[in-house]
Amino acid sequence: MDLNSVVGSGYTDRYLKDDELKSIIAQTFAKIDLTGQRVLIIIPDHTRTFPISLFFRILCDELAGKASHIGFLVALGTHQPLSEEALLRLVGITNEERNGKFSGISLLNHHWDLESTFTTLGTISSEETLALSNGMLSLDVPVRINRMVLDYDYLVVLGPVFPHEVAGFSGGNKYFFPGISGPEVINFTHWLGALITSYEIIGTCQTPVRALIDKAASLVPRPKLFFCAVTQTQGVNGLFASSDDSAWHAATALSKQVHIRYVEKPYNTVISVLPPMYDDLWTGAKGMYKMEPVVADGGEVIIYAPAITEISFTHGNIIDMIGYHVRDYFCNQWDRFKNYPWGVLAHSTHLRGKGEYENGIERPRIRVTLATGISRERTEHVSLYYRNPHSFSLEDWAGKEAEGILVVPHAGETLYRLRPN
Repeated sequence: MDLNSVVGSGYTDRYLKDDELKSIIAQTFAKIDLTGQRVLIIIPDHTRTFPISLFFRILCDELAGKASHIGFLVALGTHQPLSEEALLRLVGITNEERNGKFSGISLLNHHWDLESTFTTLGTISSEETLALSNGMLSLDVPVRINRMVLDYDYLVVLGPVFPHEVAGFSGGNKYFFPGISGPEVINFTHWLGALITSYEIIGTCQTPVRALIDKAASLVPRPKLFFCAVTQTQGVNGLFASSDDSAWHAATALSKQVHIRYVEKPYNTVISVLPPMYDDLWTGAKGMYKMEPVVADGGEVIIYAPAITEISFTHGNIIDMIGYHVRDYFCNQWDRFKNYPWGVLAHSTHLRGKGEYENGIERPRIRVTLATGISRERTEHVSLYYRNPHSFSLEDWAGKEAEGILVVPHAGETLYRLRPN
């Protein structure tokens, strides 16, 4: 029942039509017999640009009369569970449709913070983590995953691929770990990414973090199918399907062309204008990650998002305690910080960016400023800079690239890099 070759296509200069997407999905399922199978489809939440509502209907239509049951599980990682209303909005159906045409479909949240969520698949040994991390970390890591995967016969991963600050690129097996993972793998892989630094890892296909993710996913005892898409706000550039990581590799190759933008020289000031899909700084921090490589030493990233009023709906209290700091701030005081969740420490370092910490003095490479709905007091408490989002107009900053100022609309998904010499 495996798909032995990649099905799909992708383009840098146009978007796939709905009929083309339907055709790719139909061709895929024509090669895999899911008759009588219970199928779990793992999908992203609203913090990714992806037409979930379109794919939801295509997949439901394609599997109707074949699969004995269909479930959609949102790969939330440590994001907050969605309300019933938010779930319906995510998949694009009405209450009437929920109680009618789609009444037999399960819409499911991942609850990372509930012990009852998980089953243990095994352990990645300290020897294995030492080898996979290139000697950076050595630790026994329990591999726990949402036990619902064992309630289904076939697992389908459906989602987009973007440059990613922890794994290098998102998508593929990352929908299992950390998407529906226990906190052990989440904390280990995120801290490993922090040790490497987002600056170095983002937009790189093969990374130690990806190797750990793939190792954990190899323990999932169900057949898998991956639909890996490359998307922009305007549409879907590509869709690839396979039973192994071939579809993910095809998507990353296209994502490198679609989602990475090269500039000739660094900017002194970058204003990342966040789209409304980011509802806290935890998710909106991508406006920093994707811009850090093109900010000059001593320069500034301004995260512009007046609607964001919370640092993290899940981890805000911990960030209030530890603040935002460069990697070595934590590494050089490890006994003080080692018992905090490593995933939160990692987020802190990713947002603060590269820098040094020596003799009790922290020297970040760049300045990170919030122009959000988060108060000045709280912003400065977590060691970031504050700017009143209502004190300036974006129009006043636009068109000043020659002066070293770059305004980036819909920031967070396109990675900016300096063009190699």
